[in-house]
Amino acid sequence: MQKQLLPEEIQRYSRHLILPEVGMEGQVKLKNSSVLLVGTGGLGAPLGLYLAAAGIGKIGLVDFDVVDFSNLQRQIIHGTKDVGRKKLDSAAESMLDINPYLEIVKYDTALTSENAMDILKGYDVVADGTDNFPTRYLVNDACVLLGIPNAYGSIFRFEGQASVFGYEDGPCYRCLYPEPPPPGLVPSCAEGGVLGILPGIIGVIQATEVVKLLLGKGTTLKGRLLLYDALHMKFRELKLRRNPECPICGDHRTITKLIDYQQFCGIPQEAPKPTAEETKMTDVSPKEVKERMDRGDNFILIDVREPNEYQICNIPTAKLIPLGDLPKRLSELDPTADYVMHCKGGTRSAKACVMLREAGFKNVKNMTGGIGLWSDQVDPTVPKY
Repeated sequence: MQKQLLPEEIQRYSRHLILPEVGMEGQVKLKNSSVLLVGTGGLGAPLGLYLAAAGIGKIGLVDFDVVDFSNLQRQIIHGTKDVGRKKLDSAAESMLDINPYLEIVKYDTALTSENAMDILKGYDVVADGTDNFPTRYLVNDACVLLGIPNAYGSIFRFEGQASVFGYEDGPCYRCLYPEPPPPGLVPSCAEGGVLGILPGIIGVIQATEVVKLLLGKGTTLKGRLLLYDALHMKFRELKLRRNPECPICGDHRTITKLIDYQQFCGIPQEAPKPTAEETKMTDVSPKEVKERMDRGDNFILIDVREPNEYQICNIPTAKLIPLGDLPKRLSELDPTADYVMHCKGGTRSAKACVMLREAGFKNVKNMTGGIGLWSDQVDPTVPKY
């Protein structure tokens, strides 16, 4: 039986009710609708807040992360008091504070090929707030297979994009991106950064599309990719068409069930574990680097982060050579010298080690955990970011 608005809700949604495009009928429709929000981070924060305020009856939340200080610059659904808490609990608390008439369903898990169909099944719309390619393809495919519209958004540095996929006869995410980029080509927001306000803009656009889809009003972003450049305050739009050869939404579907998306995106499920001897040859902890410094060992510490990161914090003895500049600056380095490479967390410096070894450098080690672990093990005055 359809739920009706309570007297308190009529007052709460009064500004919706006087809109002819919404009215009582539309608000009741929202109350009886359900939305699954995948991720409660950057995009999920504005999505969760505005969908809660809009009066969506049931909102599912999928997340398994905890709140970190570095989240607070953009994930406005969480606060300083929530650091260390599960994002699910923090997000649900904020959403219920805005609207206690919500039903919130928590899924404290990573979305996988094994559980996605069961989790998504039954929701009217899915809002994709994820930040990695395997999960984006997974959400897309599950939505198409289940016939659920996907309100999509993504952000990076100063740029964002939004669209609606898998709606009626419109295109899906695979029509836009048939193949994922090579692993490591596109840095994460943790490596490349993101303007804190940006997910607010894109997340609100997603929330707008969700409400329009549920109301059946207006013109959605189906068949259009909205691009936003925050640095130059420009919006532009690209037309998208459904690809008749698309393996999931095309005329001759070849994908009939969810696949291994880590493998599809070229990410091995389990990287081969190095032998003890290989680990000894290639990795060194920050504590060991400090011990080598104190002994006066003859080695060169290379910082492969970006100059703006170096300004945030640095190890004074390190030589700054950003990873992107390393290939053209190899002539500055002595192939016979002993090198230790470091970055923020160890990923870029590991790539730098591979680069140097392929160029013939023999004595190259990666400082595991980067300057973040240096702060933990060696010098707690070094700020984390």
